[in-house]
Amino acid sequence: MEHPEHLLDNPPADAPVDAIAHWKRYAPDLPEDKVVWSEIVPGGGHWSWRLRRGTALRFVALDAGANCSVVLYAAHEKLERYNMPDTLKSQHTAHLTRGHVLMSDMGRAMASVTQDNLGWHDPLGALLDADTMQIKYGERRYETHRNAMYRSGRDGLLIEIGKHGFTARDLIAPVNLFSKVSVDAEGRFQFEAAHAKPGSMVELRCDMDVLLAISTAPHPLDPRPVYAPGKVGIAAWRSGPAAADDYCRRFRPECARAHHNADVFALS
Repeated sequence: MEHPEHLLDNPPADAPVDAIAHWKRYAPDLPEDKVVWSEIVPGGGHWSWRLRRGTALRFVALDAGANCSVVLYAAHEKLERYNMPDTLKSQHTAHLTRGHVLMSDMGRAMASVTQDNLGWHDPLGALLDADTMQIKYGERRYETHRNAMYRSGRDGLLIEIGKHGFTARDLIAPVNLFSKVSVDAEGRFQFEAAHAKPGSMVELRCDMDVLLAISTAPHPLDPRPVYAPGKVGIAAWRSGPAAADDYCRRFRPECARAHHNADVFALS
């Protein structure tokens, strides 16, 4: 059986780790002296990082229909984490775009959406799980298909948060970057299949020290009959914390309060 070639480009063994600057392919406008690292995550992949306050992440859809599920936890105290209900109700929204703040259950700004050329990212659609994935796409196990196996978003994120001492009870509702889910007149979720296109971009700035995990598995409402998740490029760079006149800080009074709470915590 033929197996697909691994999608990540690795430098030669005798070359420095940063020999391949992935970010120059999909985020060439970033300031080179501030870029910390970059990566191309294959569809169905997953990863996690510990990120300092003032670090920004640029996410770029490299394929049509890409989805990137993101969860955040406070680095200083694992019980504090992103809270979807508080984030949405305090900002009077059912989707996320530039200006919105991802708030913790302690009322602090964990991350802010500082750039966005897509205009809608889904906070409500949850995660693809193994049972739903098998019903929709069939089964492709690692023992048979190796890196061409099907990976669910839930399993990918459980693997990642497990590296930081979390269990299944700690898995929270994610933000599904690049996906659009609206509600029709009957109250039913409607998934927009053609929403994300190659080059769609969104940027999150960390407003606290956070643990951030991602999965690039398909959105659970994606109607495509085949498992075909898209690649996502990610670049981390030092943006610095939110300034006094920051767009996200001034987006809504509730955002200003969340940023104030994060500032006070960082200085304490």
